[in-house]
Amino acid sequence: MQYSMGIDAGGTYTDSVIIRDSDGEIVDSNKALTTYPNLLEGIKNSLDGLDQSYLVNVKLVSVSTTLSTNTILESTGYPVALIMAGDYLIPDTHSITNYFVAEGGHGPNGEETSPLDINGIKDYVLLNKDKVSAFAVSSYFSIRNPDHELQVKELIKDLTGLPVVCGHELSQDLGAYNRGITAYLNAQLIPITDHFIETIINELGRRQIEARVLMLKCDGSVVGIDEAKEKPIESIFSGPAASLVGAAYLSKSDTCAVIDVGGTSTDVSMINNELPELCDEGAIVGGWQTKVKAIRMETSAMGGDSHIWIKNQRPNIGPRRVIPLCVAASKYPELLDKLKMARIPSRMLLSENIQPTKYFIRTGREPQNELSHSEKEIFDKIEDAPVSINEIFIDRLPSPVFLDLLIQKRLIQGIGFTPTDALHVLGEYTEWDSEASNIAAKTLGRMTHQGKIEFCQTVKKEVAKNMVIYLMSYLLENVHPDEIRKVIEGNYHTKFKLDIPVVLLGGPVRAYVDDVRELLDADIILPEHSEVGNAVGALVGKGIKRIEILIKNVRKRTKANITVFAPGERKVFMTHPEALEYADTLGRELVLSYMAEAGLNAGDVRLEVTRNDIAMHGDSLPIETKLIFVGIGTPIREVNI
Repeated sequence: MQYSMGIDAGGTYTDSVIIRDSDGEIVDSNKALTTYPNLLEGIKNSLDGLDQSYLVNVKLVSVSTTLSTNTILESTGYPVALIMAGDYLIPDTHSITNYFVAEGGHGPNGEETSPLDINGIKDYVLLNKDKVSAFAVSSYFSIRNPDHELQVKELIKDLTGLPVVCGHELSQDLGAYNRGITAYLNAQLIPITDHFIETIINELGRRQIEARVLMLKCDGSVVGIDEAKEKPIESIFSGPAASLVGAAYLSKSDTCAVIDVGGTSTDVSMINNELPELCDEGAIVGGWQTKVKAIRMETSAMGGDSHIWIKNQRPNIGPRRVIPLCVAASKYPELLDKLKMARIPSRMLLSENIQPTKYFIRTGREPQNELSHSEKEIFDKIEDAPVSINEIFIDRLPSPVFLDLLIQKRLIQGIGFTPTDALHVLGEYTEWDSEASNIAAKTLGRMTHQGKIEFCQTVKKEVAKNMVIYLMSYLLENVHPDEIRKVIEGNYHTKFKLDIPVVLLGGPVRAYVDDVRELLDADIILPEHSEVGNAVGALVGKGIKRIEILIKNVRKRTKANITVFAPGERKVFMTHPEALEYADTLGRELVLSYMAEAGLNAGDVRLEVTRNDIAMHGDSLPIETKLIFVGIGTPIREVNI
């Protein structure tokens, strides 16, 4: 018998799942806490909880991870230099640390608009080659003619031997600056992703698992490991993408909306006829606008680990994430006595960080730069076990500003009451130490003039309401969540009705099914194995390849040249039919070639071609023709019979 394994290293949990290849059934799964920044330990713990007898017969492993996203958010990527050729308009708010703008670039028809300043670029490369781990290159209209990018790439390779990433290799969309940003971020991630993938492969080898390794992209498709190493930027948001693909598989739905309740956030997305909906503008991560095709999603900063804190006798949920009290108490039993002894601060002092049920602990990271006097004073009082606000500030008023700075620098992290704790009190999710949750709920309930059960029911209903609000905000584009909240909370004798199923994913999400059904008229599906849906999605993602080819009628005096702009090339024809035939053949070949090289089943590819013409009124020849080729394949599973 042969099996495949999916692994998702998420923000809170690392999930693993084993699927039997012969019938697609899930035969085993496990969850373990994610260990950050060393994700490997969490992966090991997750795999250790599986039935080890299956592992020797695993022949395919697919992985999704938060690694790329977290690296960009935390600005911990490797140093990179960006070279831009052309007349660039660089925003004043940019945060690129090392870049050079040179003469060069092309026009919209692929014509050279300015000679490439190869000598200036050479001087810049020699000056910076020992300061960076890679170079990124972007030239104006490289999607019409990549010649200048390729010249710079060859020069850098000859001078340094360092990796070089070109903008046209990652995107065929307009926007030279954002293509450059995409290349810049991609280059930062290459060493980190390469190390992560090699670590996974070595761990599989240690366990005697001889399997082909794939990685899930942020558009919900899988890629071969070589491409994953070359284009790690495409793995940002692979966690939400895994949720979407996994939900569709588990619910057996080709079209559905998905609500994934994670530790940090609630993500909403949609799959339509097996294809995830994508954002047209490209993914935004850490404030960077990229040209990466990612799933379109609506995200709210409310998840199972969102901090619940009291101000003005009202509960607030998030946006910051903490370690749930029930989880912390399982590791630090002394926390129970601290909770029993907790004192409620003055109402005037209450804030997100000053709460009777809030504690702090070191992350294990050491400061990279010197701390201010106030930061160091606080940091020195925080230990490797939970410390309360009263233990930090003994003889003067607390300073939440400096606590915030230490949290932002990821030197300390908070422990507090969360929706996960509320479910423990209500008895609807009891994975961890319920006693800690109950003690804290009693204290917080007293601050809001509620009993602990009523307080936790209030929290639970707010989380369910939030899920529905962001689902409808996703489906009703351009309608603000506040307007949707008015409809849900108003006494209008009506509620939203959907004609597509809604699939729920997440560890404790089953506790919210009835609450969501009360707010929404829809087929609400809680599939079996929903708690490891991300790992399922990492494994069952299809191979999806999108190729865009543009045919332009470029008029030169009395003669018309029909130019085909394809990835990495341009070709001129005398007639439109000739160009169209060439483009159609090339697009199909590129899709099928990609499937074969990625180790996907090229013989079972569904290929869809969309044609869009732009023509002047009364003109029989289109000014532009765009062909979009979408191939959908499945990973090859060689089943032994």
